[in-house]
Parts: sequence; structure tokens; C-alpha cells
Amino acid sequence: MSITTQEIPPEVLALLALPESDTLTPDQVRGAVCAWCPRRLTGATAVDLGELTGDDGRWWPRACGPCVGRRAHQALYAHAPLCEPCVDDVGRCATGRALPRLVRRYRR
Repeated sequence: MSITTQEIPPEVLALLALPESDTLTPDQVRGAVCAWCPRRLTGATAVDLGELTGDDGRWWPRACGPCVGRRAHQALYAHAPLCEPCVDDVGRCATGRALPRLVRRYRR
């Protein structure tokens, strides 16, 4: 079962640090291959990262679960210490709640 952008808030997608579209292969731009690694994706294995607009036009990045898990883990460590609600109580921050969910779901 794939996860869609409706389940990943836009502010969390921004923290995952997608590469620039002009640095990707055509297969990565159209979502057939993970945006971060050379893994081929299927409808069942892909994490849909939505439709984005770049200098080269529209593109449809998708990623493999392990890459999303690693990126979410990195984003959590970058976000939490600088976010006042997360420092006080991570439950008060939508981003602080969403990132650990992605880490848990895609840890492997």
C-alpha cells in the first residue's frame, strides 16, 4: 500500500529536502525511480510526493519507503530542537507529530 501526499503535510514534505528536478534522471522526474536512490518503484512500493513545479516544468517525485524514513529521521533531528512547541511538547506541533510517524512507517 502506498502513502500519498494527502497523508504527508506540505510543511513536512518541504523538510524532506527533495533534490532539484534538474539533477534527476528522467525516470526519477516521472516517479518511476526513487527521487533519492536508484530503486525502481511500483504503485505498491512508492511514496507519492505530489506534483511539484520547478524551472523545468512540472514533475511527479516519488520515493521508496527506506529513503522517506531516512529523510524523515534527518528532518526530525533538524526540526525538533529549533521548534519551540516541539521542545515543550512534541504533541503540540503537527510537523513534530508527522515526522516520527513517517520514521516508524518506513524505518526499514
